[in-house]
Order: sequence, then C-alpha cells, then structure tokens
Amino acid sequence: MSQPASTTVSTGTFPRAVEPLRFQPAAVAAASPYRDEPASEIRRTIARRLVTSIGPVPHFFLTSEIEMDRAAEMRRGINALDPDLKISVNDIVIKVVATALVQHPAVNASFQDKFIRYYEHADIGVAVAIEDGLITPVIRGADQKSLSQIAGEVREMAERARSRKLKPEEYTGATFSISNLGMFGIDEFTAVINPPEGGILAVGAMAAKPVVRDSEIVIRQMMRVTMSCDHRVIDGATGAKFLQTVKKILENPLYLVV
Repeated sequence: MSQPASTTVSTGTFPRAVEPLRFQPAAVAAASPYRDEPASEIRRTIARRLVTSIGPVPHFFLTSEIEMDRAAEMRRGINALDPDLKISVNDIVIKVVATALVQHPAVNASFQDKFIRYYEHADIGVAVAIEDGLITPVIRGADQKSLSQIAGEVREMAERARSRKLKPEEYTGATFSISNLGMFGIDEFTAVINPPEGGILAVGAMAAKPVVRDSEIVIRQMMRVTMSCDHRVIDGATGAKFLQTVKKILENPLYLVV
C-alpha cells in the first residue's frame, strides 16, 4: 500500500517537514480591578426616566428615508447670505418637526393617566450630550420661531448645558424631542421616549447614496429618521402621516415660507 505523502517546505535544495504548531494555554486572568464613582444627579435622573419609559410606555417605531439635497442647498444659501447665522441641518429638522407637529396635534400630545393632553405649540427638546449624560434643552414655541432664532437658541442653550448653567425649567416640559447622532456617523437608531412626551425623533447621518429617480440611478443626499411613538397616544397611521409631513417639508423646504 502507498504511504500518505508528508507535507514539506522547501528550504533551498533540502526540504524539511513542517513542525506542528503548539499552542500554550493562556494564563487565567484575575477579575478586572474597578473603581466606584457616585452617579451624578443628571445620570440618576436619566436612570429614573428610562425606568418609567421603556418598560411602562408601549413603544413602536417608524422609519423613513428622506432626500435632503434641497434642505442642504437652502442651508448653504442662508449661511452664504449671513455666515454669522450658522444654520445647521439639525436646526432645519427642528423647525420642520415643529411645523409638522402643529399640523398633527395628535402627535403633539402626552398621556396623562386619565386624559390625553394636546399642546397648542411645539416645545422641542433637543438632546445634547454632556460629560456625565444627556440633557434636553427645550426650544419653546419652535413652530413660531424663525430658523435664525432656533439656531441661536440651540447654540446658546447647548453651551450653557455643557457648563451646567441651565435652569430646570429650560430642560423640562418639552412636547416632543429630537435626538441627532448623525454627526457621529450613525446611520440609523431608535431613541427612548422621555415621558410624558408622546414621541421622539432619532436622526441619522446625511450621506450621498445612489437612488433611482425616473428610472435612472442618481446620487442624492439621504438621511434616515426613526420616530419612537407612545402607542397610548399615537396610533400607527397617525405617526406615519406625521412622518410623511416631515419628509414632504424637508424634501421641499419652501413649504416653510408658504
């Protein structure tokens, strides 16, 4: 009978057999050392709110992809007229969401145990990351404010939030919130509702993507948004119609001036 051929490696003119690999077992590591630090008041508040949200509040989620070329063009045009304005994409999203909320009062609402509260104006909570957690400065009556007013307030309140100078009434009592992680390269995510608000919009990154328009592949600036809804207040069709309005205005921002 023939013998199986041995594996060889050529070294010059004299082949040699390959030595079998020998693995040394890793040393058993001890438990990691750690340190305990007191939770900040902001972190404790976040923890309390999450406990009263993700469990008791029946969440459902709606995602939409939005073409942002016209909104981005409008932003560039406004900033070219007055660079001091420094309008951001997020400022435009805030204004559009506020406009859509007053058109869909069933979304601009909160569950209050024995009744549902409907708000006349859109007070938008804008999530801002700070050193020890997340805080949501509130832009009051954002539906009644211009883009420049919204941009100025967001910048000023974000700065004071990071330096811990916000008053409690400036970061509580929103009717709806927006959380934007697009600047961190996040394409899509879901956000937890901040009770008693009825919803929150999670905004992803705006990026150039190939899409089909009129049977042709073209490049467009696309952005995905996901709305978390409190099902006690917002039904699926209600949330979907609200997102349709947000999409329509962002894709055609001239609606803001008509």
